[in-house]
Amino acid sequence: MKNEPKVNLLEVLKSVMDAKNMDDEVVMNALRMALVSAAKKFLHVDKKIEVDFERTPITDKHGEPILDENGNPQESVEIHVYLRVEVVDDYPDYDPSMTAEEVAKLDEGYMLVAEAREFNEDAQPDDVLEMEVPTTSFGRQAIQTAKQLLTQHIRDAERMRIMDTYRGRIGSMISGEVLRLEGRNVIVSLGKQTEAVLPPREQISRERLVQGASIKAVIARVDENSKNGAQVVLSRANGDFLKELFRQEVPEIYENTVEIKGVAREPGYRAKIAVYSRDEHIDPVGACVGMKGARVQTIVRELGNERIDIVHWNPDLDVFITRALAPANIIKLSEVPGTRRVVVVINDDNLAQAIGKNGQNVKLAAQLVERDLDVFGEKEWSEKDEDAKAAVMAPRPNELARASLIQEKMRGVFAEPAAETAEEPAAETAEETAEESKEEV
Repeated sequence: MKNEPKVNLLEVLKSVMDAKNMDDEVVMNALRMALVSAAKKFLHVDKKIEVDFERTPITDKHGEPILDENGNPQESVEIHVYLRVEVVDDYPDYDPSMTAEEVAKLDEGYMLVAEAREFNEDAQPDDVLEMEVPTTSFGRQAIQTAKQLLTQHIRDAERMRIMDTYRGRIGSMISGEVLRLEGRNVIVSLGKQTEAVLPPREQISRERLVQGASIKAVIARVDENSKNGAQVVLSRANGDFLKELFRQEVPEIYENTVEIKGVAREPGYRAKIAVYSRDEHIDPVGACVGMKGARVQTIVRELGNERIDIVHWNPDLDVFITRALAPANIIKLSEVPGTRRVVVVINDDNLAQAIGKNGQNVKLAAQLVERDLDVFGEKEWSEKDEDAKAAVMAPRPNELARASLIQEKMRGVFAEPAAETAEEPAAETAEETAEESKEEV
């Protein structure tokens, strides 16, 4: 058998630690557990192994401590691994209620005389056997085991740190830098120790992000069981991102004077946002648009020129639907009893505009008001006989069951005291309101 070249265990483990930009305490704990495991494998015992870190300040030629880039004193660390056990004739009696794992843990601190004499031929009962384990003599198998364990411990520590840091911030805005592109995924740096992913489905349509670009997003979720540990998942496509952009740009929203009641988006194309003012002297739509449209245009640019309809929320469902479908001229609104569907009859001249390209406008309006909108033109509706109209107004299969499931969720959505009337402006797009502001100036 060929002699294998000596491999220094500490050098191998140090290379792993240097590759992981983790806090010193986390790395030290992981290193301690890896060395304990390797030492047990090297000695072929399952006994108490202790790891001592001997820290020595690093000084200059004048004896003054040398500081690192953060102003902290630099230290050199010597690592010593010891087998420390009490030599006994027999293992002590334990509480019968203890589990096998608890007994095994206590047994680690004891070693029978015969076994102890394999390490020290003069060992006697009641002696404390203490022997330093030479890490430079560890075999390749023990070194590989220690390396794997160290990597796993650090990964576990990273996962817990990420979970503790980010799981309480889901839905909040965060800024980062695009590190790289992995296929269609965008990897974003949130700091020197954390990378997040912006998956394709959470990106804005038609947006092209490049390496080194600054980026804003919201934390959508934290995947704990990712193959690489915990993974922070970002989003620029969900409604929370639009809410956070308005919260940043509109002081009245940040201060909770103006409230966001709902958001519907088709990322990169169009969005609708419903707002309501708790102060009757503040126009919520005007506050969101800003002088000459400055506030909303900042948001539009961030979203890649996504068109934004700002809708003045109203507790009266008919008024809210009318505003969500603006500027369509609505002839009739009828709720289908026992369901979440509303039949809407619209003036034929406005029908195409109300439906929008590929049904986009009516789809977003339905999401915003949280109802299913069944839209008809005035002529089409008038040509239906009474039986046909009755069929439209009758509950469809599964509608009653679906309404029952979400009834609890919807309770209170329209519970605010009425503060607006149907005669007030229904809705304004960012472009329309900005244009009006220019005309006023």
